[in-house]
Amino acid sequence: MGRHTYTAGAAVTTIAVLFAGTGTAQASGHQPQRPTERQIRELFDRWNAALATLDANRVADLYAPDAVLLPTVSAEIRKTRAARVDYFRHFLESKPVGRIQERVVNILNRTSAIDTGLYEFTLTDEHGHKSKVDARYTFVYKLRGGRWLIINHHSSKVPTE
Repeated sequence: MGRHTYTAGAAVTTIAVLFAGTGTAQASGHQPQRPTERQIRELFDRWNAALATLDANRVADLYAPDAVLLPTVSAEIRKTRAARVDYFRHFLESKPVGRIQERVVNILNRTSAIDTGLYEFTLTDEHGHKSKVDARYTFVYKLRGGRWLIINHHSSKVPTE
């Protein structure tokens, strides 16, 4: 699998265009169309763009109210919005920028999909020094109320051995 680099601005625009009609289909009683692999891949771009805002609430908005987050740099399972906001408030202090290294997308049905693989974060400390963290991830997405939300997100550092 190839390496992918994502830009935040283009991702937000692309996501808005791709999902603009989804809410209408739901509201009119029609079944949503099965998402494409590209649409699911671009949900990471949306999440990465939210990280770039450095606003923990904007990132938390991408998670369902009942979502579970097993974060990269915390041992605490985050099961509430407040807990997820708390985690991201601290995580965003390092100005993370994610980049997918390898992934597998599984579209389960019209309203759920899994994106799992390896990603790398570039972190910047308060002195401007950059470091890299390689991690494994799994995002489980569910279409709710016409919007793709994260219902489960697991991220852990890649073992060194």
